[in-house]
Amino acid sequence: MCGRFAFYSAAEAVNDLFGVTLPDAGILAQYNIAPTDLAAVVRLDQTGQRELAMMRWGLVPFWAKDSKMAARMINARSETVAEKPAYRKAFASRRCLVPADGYYEWIAETGGKQPYYISREDGAPIAMAGIWESWRDEQASIETFSVLTMPSSGSIEHLHHRMPVMLDDVATEHWLAGDGDNPPALRDLNAEVYADNLTCWPVAKTVNNARNEDPRLIEPQSVESHD
Repeated sequence: MCGRFAFYSAAEAVNDLFGVTLPDAGILAQYNIAPTDLAAVVRLDQTGQRELAMMRWGLVPFWAKDSKMAARMINARSETVAEKPAYRKAFASRRCLVPADGYYEWIAETGGKQPYYISREDGAPIAMAGIWESWRDEQASIETFSVLTMPSSGSIEHLHHRMPVMLDDVATEHWLAGDGDNPPALRDLNAEVYADNLTCWPVAKTVNNARNEDPRLIEPQSVESHD
């Protein structure tokens, strides 16, 4: 799965991979994005051009009575996203890319769960496949998203049995294209392109607290001295 992630790439890297230009003011680097936090996503606007939007992580279906379910809806399984009532409308017509430089997973070790940071070996940002929704009631209107996941493989499968769906340049085009009558077939996307090109390392347990936000969260730590 993907329960926390980081996004801090420079504007040039974002433009190169995602084809969008950051606003003049830029966006804040985030090293500990947690469920219900605001995060950047890339989607198509009404003219079919890519745009950057800030959304809350944790999809709230348009038919939900309230937004309380958001924290439980941060991931959508790629195997069932087209059929699940909470996700199928978004999958059909509201797909997006979720920029990330890496994400965190935890494994049980002596002394408790140890967080690990996972990123591309070349340090480039990752395009995670996502879906988004617009939800509103009488008091508020919010846009929310979920990250698609798939079975883990390659160099990180020992950390967790699920991993985000990560797309290369060609796959991002297919993912964003299409409409409700012709959604992309996930099996046709090169979603495992980065599975053998990922690296991971232990990081400090301070990342466990979602209020901590600091570049040091992704620095390698020895398991014996990470506290």
